[in-house]
Amino acid sequence: MPVIRPSADLRNNYGEISEFCHQHQEPVFITKNGKGDLAVMSIETYEQLAGRYELYRLLEEGLRAEREGRTQPADDVIAEVRASLAK
Repeated sequence: MPVIRPSADLRNNYGEISEFCHQHQEPVFITKNGKGDLAVMSIETYEQLAGRYELYRLLEEGLRAEREGRTQPADDVIAEVRASLAK
């Protein structure tokens, strides 16, 4: 269940919100005038989320390359790398 807090709590209860974000590794949603405005999360949670997004992007890029025939057998690539390193 998402945690939703008014914007005043960010100023008045920052420590409590920060502790929650670190302990539970999930965002706290901040409202402004009764409407969603921000999502606050720990740096660790943000980095994990950003890393997951990057992984999904790279996987999609690989799947697209495979569909478009822009792939090579791994043995061929390894041989090319070894040949270039031997020079």
